[in-house]
Order: sequence, then C-alpha cells, then structure tokens
Amino acid sequence: MEKFIKLMDGTELKVGLVGNPNGQTIMLPVAKESVYGQQAEELKLWGVDPELGRHFIEGFVDTIQVLYFDYEGHRLKHPNAEHLTPDNIVNDLLVIADSMNVQNFSYYGYSWLALVGLQLAIRTNRLKGLIMGGFPPLEGPYNEMLTVTQKAHEQVAANKSALVYDEQDKVRPEELDWDNIEVNLSMDQTKQFLTMYNHLKDFDDRAIQQKLAIPKLVFAGEKDTIVYGENFGSVTVDIAGIVQSNKQELEQFGWDVEILEGNGMDHTKAMQPVTVLPVIMRWLEGNNTTLTI
Repeated sequence: MEKFIKLMDGTELKVGLVGNPNGQTIMLPVAKESVYGQQAEELKLWGVDPELGRHFIEGFVDTIQVLYFDYEGHRLKHPNAEHLTPDNIVNDLLVIADSMNVQNFSYYGYSWLALVGLQLAIRTNRLKGLIMGGFPPLEGPYNEMLTVTQKAHEQVAANKSALVYDEQDKVRPEELDWDNIEVNLSMDQTKQFLTMYNHLKDFDDRAIQQKLAIPKLVFAGEKDTIVYGENFGSVTVDIAGIVQSNKQELEQFGWDVEILEGNGMDHTKAMQPVTVLPVIMRWLEGNNTTLTI
C-alpha cells in the first residue's frame, strides 16, 4: 500500500506500508527511490546502491512490516528552511505513522536521520526499538556538524566558484580534491539543515539516556572519520572514534554497539543494504519478543 501524506509544512510525501502486519513494524525513512541507467552507474562509482530503498524493503519484508519513505529526498525537493526543527521532524514522523494506522514501531535511520531517531525516542512512547547508524547517540558531533553546515550555507550564499561534489559527477571519488569540495545545494536546502543543527547545539545526549528504556542499537563503519577542509571549518567528524571510545558507557546505558569492519568501511559503505541488512536483521531477531510487546 502506498499513499501521499501531507506533512506539517503542507507538502506531500509518498509513503508505503508492506510486509507482515502481525509482527513488528519498522519505520524506514531512508528508503530512497531507485535510479537506473547512466545515473545508476555513476552512483556506483561512489559505492552507493542505486536501488538502496528497494533492497532495504525487500530485505525486511518477508519477516516484518515496513513503513517506508524517503524523508531526505523529500526535504531536498521541498526544503523547510526556517522550520526543520527536531520537534517538527518528529511531528512529521508521527503524522506518517498515524496516517498509515501504525501505532507502535521500531525506527532505523542513518547519519542525520539517525539523530532524528534519537529525537523521536525522547518525544514519544510509541517507539519499540531504535537503530542508529553512522551517528553516535552519546557525545554526538552536533557542534562540528553545525560548523560544517554553517560553512556550506555561507558558500552557497556567496556563490563561490569551486569544485562541487555531485554524486553524478563522472570524476572518480579518489580523483577529487576533498579540501576544496563545495556541496551543490540551494540556499533553502542548506538553511534547513542549519536550522536543525542550531536547535541541537545545546542538546545533552548524555542527560537523556535514562529515558531510552527500549532496545537500541548503534553501528558505524570502522573508517567513518571525515576530515573537512578549510571551506568547511577544518573540523573532523569522527563517527567511528566517538562510538568506539564510548562503547563501554553506551553498553551500560543499554545500547548494543557494533563497529563494522572491512575494506574501506567508511560513512558511505556502512550505509549500503548489503552491509547493513545482516546487522539489523540479526539484531531484530534477537530482540523480537521485546520489540513486539
């Protein structure tokens, strides 16, 4: 079943619900639309699965119910520059669940959609499980990401002439000068993420840990460390390092922690279905009784 659902800002998002309705449900806001042909081949150069959303859905659908949509893609097409706050994002997610008649569910998000899951978990009792990939639930790099996003917004505002990162660029990733990369986004697109990180700059993720009385998993690729150049504030976002250094404390707070090993297991590789699905499915199966209560 698929239908369009009106979000808090009045825009409409395509949402689907498939799978076994008698078991647990997972909310999957990372279900990107498939691309084909030359565009797909260019995405593969970056290690990106051009059918990422479909492969995630197919991986889950035989055992659980999947509530899927592409929230990031929607926000790039329909930026919410002034109002992409944690409260409004969570309200969007709950509107989606209500519109699809889903009362309780687990949540999987990656990167900034992982931190969204943490915000969801502290705002509702409807969440039965939380899976965060590519973003630490403890000592998250909120200030670093605020700096990166601020610099990206300033670059767009100044309309600088510099090398632009584009997933569809025919240049291979290893040939790019990463110190001089400029993100190819519009003013409203960058402003909405600046709005979100501004609202999170004082967020204390340690103080909320006791509120998370649900099964929860965090994972990151062992090479997930991004060193940004001067154009982005010369900051380092060390996802893997933060998760690894806080592993013992996270486990004391009830988190299951996985560092994904492998050749080039960076931020991009650690989000692909071929890597992620076995990790999530194993965890869901191990927590099946708890998640469906």
